[in-house]
Amino acid sequence: MPITRRALGALAGIAACDVALSGCSDGPSDDTAGDVTIDDAHSVGAMDDFGVGTTFKATEPVTFSLMYRDHTNYPVQDDWSVFHRLDEDHNVTFSRTDIPMADFDQKKSLLIGSGEATDIISVTYGGTETQFISGGAILPVSNYFHYMPNFQQKIADWGLEADLQNKRQADGRIYHLPGVREAPDVQYSVVIREDLWERAGVTEDPATWEEFQEQLQKVKDANPEIDYAMSDRWTDSITLGSLLSVMATNYDTIAGWGYANTFYDEDASEYVFTGATEEYKEVVTYAAGLVAAGLLDPEVTQNDDQAIQKFISGRSATISGNTQALAEYRTKFADAGAGDVPIRLISIPGGPAGSKLPSGRFTSGLLISSKTAEQPYFKALLQFVDWLYYSDEGMEFAQWGVEGETFTRDADGTRVLDEDIAWSSINVGAPKLLNADYGYSNGVFCLANGSSKDLVFSMMTDEIADWTQRQLDGKEQIPTAPAPLLDEIELEQTSLLQTQLTDAVQAATAGFITGQRSIEDDWDAYVTEVEGLGSSQLLETINTALERARSESE
Repeated sequence: MPITRRALGALAGIAACDVALSGCSDGPSDDTAGDVTIDDAHSVGAMDDFGVGTTFKATEPVTFSLMYRDHTNYPVQDDWSVFHRLDEDHNVTFSRTDIPMADFDQKKSLLIGSGEATDIISVTYGGTETQFISGGAILPVSNYFHYMPNFQQKIADWGLEADLQNKRQADGRIYHLPGVREAPDVQYSVVIREDLWERAGVTEDPATWEEFQEQLQKVKDANPEIDYAMSDRWTDSITLGSLLSVMATNYDTIAGWGYANTFYDEDASEYVFTGATEEYKEVVTYAAGLVAAGLLDPEVTQNDDQAIQKFISGRSATISGNTQALAEYRTKFADAGAGDVPIRLISIPGGPAGSKLPSGRFTSGLLISSKTAEQPYFKALLQFVDWLYYSDEGMEFAQWGVEGETFTRDADGTRVLDEDIAWSSINVGAPKLLNADYGYSNGVFCLANGSSKDLVFSMMTDEIADWTQRQLDGKEQIPTAPAPLLDEIELEQTSLLQTQLTDAVQAATAGFITGQRSIEDDWDAYVTEVEGLGSSQLLETINTALERARSESE
């Protein structure tokens, strides 16, 4: 069947509230969280002997509808190898609804809410599914885990049972299929210009964030021509989004990109309001101190291009980065005629809470429409999803492509990307890109950037693999916090509170960091402000749901 593109313009006027009132078809007829059997009428194309280690190939051609997030860096192409191979080797084609990345979340919600969801709803983060559950639009996929042997194996082998239980909703079911990782995801830290740091006599990575501040001061003093020791990127949507997120874990809180209004206090065994804790105040005070000392550029709402240009031109010596940004910065130095400027990603500094990594090894995943359970190919779709996203073979295919076409193996079995194909820091400058020209290493099909540690590391240069391993070896991962299972009424009660509280915290955080508000004089007033916006009410609802979930599990 041909690949089609569905028009989306007619949905633009649909209100978000239609989600709860959608005319979607009913989900499975059972009202329990137990296994549901798929009959023969809904097993067209399914394999009788599908299991762990089995290559999925539909017994007859099947076409699944797919909500496709079209990434700006690799616009979808109908002739990609990934589509050709799935068709030829696995009897699977797609009827795609292509949605530009910038509009994906909004239009995804509109499609689901209007009853127009596709079978597979790609690139969906955990937690966002809750708004769709009451309308019956999303499949309670946990009822069908017994048809997904590879998923079950990964959860068991990688010790993710507790994380999976945390995904259950108030009805006891799981609706979101997560991307899973064997090892914690660690990518972000701070990138330094080694030449400017060495001029200051600094050659070792800072052990703590306090030492990092001391090093910034030395760098500023030794390089009077720079404007600031650090001018940061990823600040235009959330103030210092990356930097605060990386810092916060070792201050025993969450901030920046990772901010959420509620944070689980292990000692108290309950949730606290994040933005009003002493730990959050410490993080904000630290960042404000960098600005006040003239070490951090106060332009904390600048866009990425402005921040990167300052770093490349020598106006700053430090910028936030990740394992992929190193290649980006090096290319920009070369394009600017600066030559081979030495830069490196420093190890993540520790803090008052120690040296840790954030909790959780789930990442963006997918949803399945409840209407899919009515399709004749329903069991085949579950088998395909299980093979592509959770089997060793499927994950390698999604990440690397096909041996002999995009990669080879050397004598010891190591995968080697063809020299005319580039990916991230591998074969930089090659004429073809693994994602843009072939469709592999594509977030739609490769949920967790490889999932297994072997695949994640296989796509790294020696420099990045060494940095990543040092972070994993030197830090412990925080346990996953217990999940409060909010019912429909509680979700409605908290949704508005969450939005207005988050907005208030982010606005105050920006004000404190830039000095527009005084932490010393205004912090107590700020805490009173968020209490007036419902922080106590939010906590009461969350902790009540947590206690209920604990009681039901006993």
